[in-house]
Amino acid sequence: FFFKQKTAYEISTRDWSSDVCSSDLTIGKGSAVSAITASTAHLSARISISDVAAAPGERLSIVADVTPARGVHVYAPGKHTYQVINVTVDPQPWLKPAATVYPAPEIYHFKPLDEHVEVYARAAQLRRDVTVLATPDAQKLLAGRTSIAIGGALEYQACDDKVCFNPSRIPF
Repeated sequence: FFFKQKTAYEISTRDWSSDVCSSDLTIGKGSAVSAITASTAHLSARISISDVAAAPGERLSIVADVTPARGVHVYAPGKHTYQVINVTVDPQPWLKPAATVYPAPEIYHFKPLDEHVEVYARAAQLRRDVTVLATPDAQKLLAGRTSIAIGGALEYQACDDKVCFNPSRIPF
């Protein structure tokens, strides 16, 4: 995700109230789009950013719409040791990510082990809010920049009724 600063005023570290950042997700050779889509053997995902503009101090949402393949599930938060699907955000000193917000899971019964675990076997939407900081330190770090990038990944472990696959990662 790339944010390009645009303002009718000269950008300065003293007057961030006039700074506005427009968000464009850039993939491939720099083509700007509002979302990316990806498919693996286990799921399809659409990852997008909520807003086209954000000033320092405002919150944006990274949204992952995930659909497991037929007969496949991914793990929701719960009482188990499997890797939970998650939207991760690469650390930046000028960015504050909140915890990922999850929909209600369903309970999957794995009969061979008589195990009941929280999963998503149908379409689910995850959301991770991030705030571009407006602190003096963030202002110093972002001074003079014309764009900032937010990167991360959708990380998950998928299983079917017979096999649990290695954890996977879809970067954005």
